[in-house]
Amino acid sequence: MKALVFHGKKEVSVDHVDDPRIENPRDTILRVTSTAICGSDLHIYNGLFPQPHDLVLGHEFMGIVEEVGAGVTNLRKGDRVVVPFPIACGHCHFCNMDLQTHCENSNPEHYGPEGGLLKGKGGGLFGYTDLYGGYSGGQAEYVRVPYSDIGPRVVPDNLSDEQVLFLTDIFPTGWAAIDWANLKGGEVVVVFGCGPVGIMAMKAAWIRGASRVIGVDILPYRLEMAKKVANVEIINASKTDAVEQIRQMTGGYGADVCVDAVGMEADRSLVEKAMGVVRAEVGTMKTLGYCLDAVRRGGVVTVVGVYGTPFDNFPLHQWFDKGIQMKGGQATVHKYIDHLISLVAEEKVILHDIITHQVPLADAGKMYEIFNNKEDNCVKVVLKP
Repeated sequence: MKALVFHGKKEVSVDHVDDPRIENPRDTILRVTSTAICGSDLHIYNGLFPQPHDLVLGHEFMGIVEEVGAGVTNLRKGDRVVVPFPIACGHCHFCNMDLQTHCENSNPEHYGPEGGLLKGKGGGLFGYTDLYGGYSGGQAEYVRVPYSDIGPRVVPDNLSDEQVLFLTDIFPTGWAAIDWANLKGGEVVVVFGCGPVGIMAMKAAWIRGASRVIGVDILPYRLEMAKKVANVEIINASKTDAVEQIRQMTGGYGADVCVDAVGMEADRSLVEKAMGVVRAEVGTMKTLGYCLDAVRRGGVVTVVGVYGTPFDNFPLHQWFDKGIQMKGGQATVHKYIDHLISLVAEEKVILHDIITHQVPLADAGKMYEIFNNKEDNCVKVVLKP
């Protein structure tokens, strides 16, 4: 089959690789009909997460069931399904707590309680390095889906792939960013980062009762997309002091909730890059710093942008003095997906309006370059195998 293969830093190509096969009775084989490039894929592409050998990338995908393992009774050949990006057994200590991203059984080689840099990681993820199980991803013509009696969801026939594809990751991740904040209604929510996850968090904030939603970014095309599809106020942080403007917009208090939807790959100056080298830090935590500055006292900061290394200059004093609640991590898609499918089916949210590029799988390598370099007003890429 054809698949997008990571070979090394900024080196990907569509290659012929072995077809997947059933390896466990709980497996299915899926013929992929739609898949997407995620900002998290760029962390691997840019070498921020180590991957020593070739790997098929992609954790946002859906398709048609082609083969069903003997232990899977909830699916049959021909079913059209969407697949959560975490791989979870459904029955371990953490799965029973609805914490499927911490599944004890899906990442046997590298799982553990530490959450360390190179050991003690969480549960398995599709196409996301050996540290998270080494599973082949879905930017391919076919993919093996473990624990298919737990993960994949059959989607309504009347909904297109594009309408439901982002239930795999970015909408549940944006939803989690707001769900963790426990909105009561009437809150001011500021989302730092107007990429796909940030925009999904904005959509979720409105659904959960926010009175005001503000998007912050440095790229005009992403700000305009957020304004257009999520109906938010926008702040261009390259033109103004975003934190000061947020305070001015909130009576001097700051936002009730700030969401970091950027993570460690925020834009940096040459000086900041040099300091990162001196501190042996990969990327930056400057967006998290903006969130801590911009949130009100006693407010909430949620983090769905990815961080992969420690940062010695974390402002612990500020977190303590302001009494800020913080929560972050990988979204527990299994917990949310059934409700989110119903929101799409009932037309209470539109997800596919962020798609800017839809191309054949064969063009995936070029689209990685465009997406990574922020060219051609690229917000979200969908690939068609």
